[in-house]
Amino acid sequence: MLDSILIGFLGMGPTEIIVILVIVLLLFGGKKIPELMKGLGKGIKDFKDASKATEEDKANTSATEKKD
Repeated sequence: MLDSILIGFLGMGPTEIIVILVIVLLLFGGKKIPELMKGLGKGIKDFKDASKATEEDKANTSATEKKD
């Protein structure tokens, strides 16, 4: 199953993915990658929270308009 996912990912095989990971490791270093992933995770969480807040605002606005 993992092989079909890797092959299906933009037509890249396992070798190409390993080469890309090695290049990323060389560019950013072992200490910087966890910091980047933490920042990426925080950004995704903030985006989800903001979109959820927007949906709640829309629901509250439509409920208020129905009362008036």
